[in-house]
Amino acid sequence: MGRADRISASLAHAFAPLVDLVFPPRCPLCGEATAAQGGLCTGCWGQLVIPGEPACASCSRPMPPGSDGATCAPCLADPPRHAGIAAATIYNDASRKLLLSFKHGHRIALAPQLARLMAAKLPQAEGRLPLLVPVPLHRWRLWRRGFNQSALLARELARQGKGELMVDALLRTKSTPMLGGMTRRARQRTLSGAIALNPSRKHLIKGREIILVDDVLTSGATSGTCVALLLKAGASSVRISCFARVMDEALHGDTAAFDSGAGPENITPGVG
Repeated sequence: MGRADRISASLAHAFAPLVDLVFPPRCPLCGEATAAQGGLCTGCWGQLVIPGEPACASCSRPMPPGSDGATCAPCLADPPRHAGIAAATIYNDASRKLLLSFKHGHRIALAPQLARLMAAKLPQAEGRLPLLVPVPLHRWRLWRRGFNQSALLARELARQGKGELMVDALLRTKSTPMLGGMTRRARQRTLSGAIALNPSRKHLIKGREIILVDDVLTSGATSGTCVALLLKAGASSVRISCFARVMDEALHGDTAAFDSGAGPENITPGVG
């Protein structure tokens, strides 16, 4: 944490009682009173689905009991280039409401809470900290929304000591529609040339471990494009960190999906 962040944290702590008096802390999902700003009430906390073990050795997809250290069918069929996926939650109604409030409801004060859950799934860095690279947002969408939600989460992860922030390592050079409902080939066509490496950052990426930060992981098409670009630039590894990961089979206990190769690319989520 830098000096500016320490000063900001100290001021926030000093004024917290006044803020709580004027704006009593409420659960962002149901509106019930909570102990602190940005926190969830007990009932809503229990609605979040946190990925557990056992999990796929390659992509961290939840696996059936007794499959410790195994690799899921999708990864066996198409081995991923990333170094793993660290998802704070499985995408469901509760995580969807949080993301909608954060991303489209402009409740950016939720960023620290979401990032804390993400940080809990990331390994403790040994030696040099990895670079935290957010999935980029096109300038027109950034102008309309006012912020890049992935960049806010990456900034909070940096404040929690999970890496060094590099907010502009990747650039969105072409505006693209939401990918939900598209076939894999259509997604590839849509993303072709839409994301590029920032040439002024390439020399800083070479040889570094990267954590690619996104709010929600759906098909993996966008993150896959980002991973490929970072590895081509010389990154030693790229791990994906997201708040929510779309996996219906993990919610409904559909163990056949783990063996059949069904994956998030077959799911059309409510958040793009």
